[in-house]
Amino acid sequence: MAKPNYSFEKRQRDLAKKAKKEEKRLRKAGAPASPETAEPVAVQPAAEVKTVP
Repeated sequence: MAKPNYSFEKRQRDLAKKAKKEEKRLRKAGAPASPETAEPVAVQPAAEVKTVP
């Protein structure tokens, strides 16, 4: 049976922690973290203008 690579696991945990911290920093700054997590903007159709002769 192969030995677990603890160095790799630690590196992956550190990278995940760093990414989460950066996402939190961006969220606090008011910028969306990524386009997937940003709320979609609903586009409303322009009102039709009717002219009365």
